[in-house]
Formats: sequence, C-alpha cells, structure tokens
Amino acid sequence: MTITIHSSFLPHDDADAALAFYRDTLGFELRLDVGYDGMRWLTVGPPEQPDVSIVLTPPAVDPGITDAERNTVIEMMAKGTYAGILLATHDLAAAFERLQAADADIVQEPVDQPYGIRDCAVRDPAGNLIRIQQLR
Repeated sequence: MTITIHSSFLPHDDADAALAFYRDTLGFELRLDVGYDGMRWLTVGPPEQPDVSIVLTPPAVDPGITDAERNTVIEMMAKGTYAGILLATHDLAAAFERLQAADADIVQEPVDQPYGIRDCAVRDPAGNLIRIQQLR
C-alpha cells in the first residue's frame, strides 16, 4: 500500500490576495475556485506537480469549532504563527528575486542552515510562513 500527499490546507483571509501571491508570485496554477456562503476555497499547485495541491481555505470554518477557537486561530494568523508549508526549488536565488520583486513579506533571506540545507522564508498575505529550500 502506498499513501501519497495529495493536498494540504492553509488558511487565507483574502482570497484575491492569496490567489495573486500563489499564482502570480509563486507561479502556481489555479485548479479550483469554489465559493459558498460568501467564502472561497482556492486549490492551487505547481504546474509540474498536478497531483499535489494546496487548498487555501477561509480560516476557522471547520464544523464544531467554537468561537473561542475561531478567535484563537484568527489571532494566530494575524501574528503569522498559525500555519506554514515547506516548498522547494532547483533555483532558490531566482525564486527569492521573484519574491522580492513582488514585494513579498520577507522573513529570511537565503541562508545555508547548519543542518545542511539552504533556504529562505516569506509570509503569504494571510501570514502563513512559506519556507523555500534549495533542491540539490
């Protein structure tokens, strides 16, 4: 039996800003744009990986979540401490230049980490931490 990674969820607080970041800045394709009750769920992913997606969701809309939990999620998103994802590229320098040119929220410029990888970090428009590492 093989289990693969199909999708991962990240919250957004502005669907248009999220789409602009993931599509126009990172170069992902929009695969689905689903609206319901005034909210939008966007499925995006790298064109070269059609079987792997990120689903950008309205925050804290899971069934059964309490108002206190919803408020905690929204507060953590505002601080940029709620969610994140690790991406990779064969050309980290070019990816970082593209992020800078798009005026992305830079958290860390490309650096060689003591644990053997080179990476950088930015925040998406909702505050999610996006780490991008150099593929070898």
